[in-house]
Amino acid sequence: MRINTYNQVSQLYQANKANKASKAYGNVQSQTAQDQLHISRTGRDYQIAKHAVAGASEIREDKVAQLKERVASGTYDVDMDDFATKLVEKYSGLL
Repeated sequence: MRINTYNQVSQLYQANKANKASKAYGNVQSQTAQDQLHISRTGRDYQIAKHAVAGASEIREDKVAQLKERVASGTYDVDMDDFATKLVEKYSGLL
């Protein structure tokens, strides 16, 4: 006798019983109630803010234009100590 096969057949019969019961209950429920969704004011505000941020550009064009102008004119100067410090911080963060 194969026990695994018996368990599979038993599970099929149990699934059919559950489906019949849920179908009968579903017909009664669908006639009496409807699903509803209520979004709070905070949730709506969050959705509006998220939509506004998604539409915003990730690049600050004013800053980019200013830096391009300084590089092109030769007035852009990088402090080597600040650069080295930030480089070490970034490298340490990767470890």
